[in-house]
Amino acid sequence: MKLTALEIKQQQFEKSLRGYDPAEVQSFLSLLANEWEHMVGRMRDLENQVDKMNDKLRHYERVEEALHETLQTAKSSAEEKVSDARKQAKIITEKAELEAETILQEANQQRREIRQSLMQLIDKRNEMIRSMRSYLDNAGDTLDQFKTDENSLFTLSEPAVEEPKKVKKSKPKTSEKEVTPSAKPEQAENDKIDDILDQID
Repeated sequence: MKLTALEIKQQQFEKSLRGYDPAEVQSFLSLLANEWEHMVGRMRDLENQVDKMNDKLRHYERVEEALHETLQTAKSSAEEKVSDARKQAKIITEKAELEAETILQEANQQRREIRQSLMQLIDKRNEMIRSMRSYLDNAGDTLDQFKTDENSLFTLSEPAVEEPKKVKKSKPKTSEKEVTPSAKPEQAENDKIDDILDQID
């Protein structure tokens, strides 16, 4: 009796008073159906592999039969031809073995190269991740420092506004070295900025 995954999932049982939990039974059936489906697929793959191996075996059997017929023909012809045929068969076998060994070595070499390339790609990926993470961390630290404004560089106090003095009719001339009161707060702010720039340097 062949069972399919669908038949296992759809299997129904009669209910009784002290029977099993239907949900648990259904869950087990679903699990069993999935496993069965997986095993059926695996069996199909193995059957395909067996068919391929059988085809190769039949091919080698035909080759062996052809060689055997050749040897029989050589034996019937003469003893010398038999010896030559055996030598030729041996050379062909050795050549085939050498070619097979060469193919295996090339395949192994290609496998190692592919593995090495994959490892290099993984290393480059990890290096890029580390580089980008370092860049983002540094950028975040710089942004945090820029937002902090510990030295109050971007918090300038407004200069005090003085009430205008009454202008006398005869106003004496001020010298070039004399600084007006309104210029003092600006000078103080400029000195403060200069101090901050000196600390940064």
